Amino acid sequence: MSTPDRRGMLDRDDMALSIRRQCMLLGIARSGVYRPPRPANDNDLALMRRIDELFTAWPFLGSRRMTAMLKAEGLQVNRKRVQRFMRKMASRRWDQGRTRRGRRRATRSIPICCAT
Repeated sequence: MSTPDRRGMLDRDDMALSIRRQCMLLGIARSGVYRPPRPANDNDLALMRRIDELFTAWPFLGSRRMTAMLKAEGLQVNRKRVQRFMRKMASRRWDQGRTRRGRRRATRSIPICCAT
């Protein structure tokens, strides 16, 4: 069950179980119960839409190149903000694991036979 579903099961009017106990039983953090989520503003939605358009056109771009392209379009954006939006939209480069595999293969030890 997802966290929003479990948060929806919380009953604030229940006198038998406190909110603290309900959160413990449901496995959710109390900080997420007391503080309402911030609504997304229009600027964030427009930026996320543009990041999605760029990522659809060029799926191999990372957050640094994406930030440079957005700045070239005149948008004032931070790389960490782009990373957060890409994480939120689950946009990952399609070749993001290949470099690590290549490095591991390159560092294999070659057995050396001892000559007598």
